[in-house]
Amino acid sequence: MRSNAGMLMRIKLTPAVKKAWKALHFTMRVLKKGNSNTKSLAYMSLVRPILEYGAACWDPYREGQISALDRVQKKAAKFAHHTNSPKWETLTSRRKLSRICALFKAYSGEPAWKPIGDRLHRPHYLSRVDRERKIRSRRQRTDIGNILL
Repeated sequence: MRSNAGMLMRIKLTPAVKKAWKALHFTMRVLKKGNSNTKSLAYMSLVRPILEYGAACWDPYREGQISALDRVQKKAAKFAHHTNSPKWETLTSRRKLSRICALFKAYSGEPAWKPIGDRLHRPHYLSRVDRERKIRSRRQRTDIGNILL
């Protein structure tokens, strides 16, 4: 049986978005009359961790997946600050930062990231302008959309 990558990502993404919506609606019910700082703090401590959990592994790349996550943040911004664009960092930039941190942990050899770090290799050739910690780029032989289940 064949499945495409969109279906697999939807399976992982949908429960996270549903759980985040539930948590957001709960905080909206509880903090109806709270001030904007309290509402913002509730979002950052209760809802945003749900949206970011494991984002370095299953980082969404399609517009529909990204917009599904961003809709939750926009709704929370409208609730907390009565505007669509608060001073919060975007979820996309936070996912990018978490991917960079995960790569650094794997490269530096942290115990939990050791199996991934062992697969990072130096390039075959380093020029004078290259850094000594350069990582060889990898080419995938298979299309992720053709995963066999």
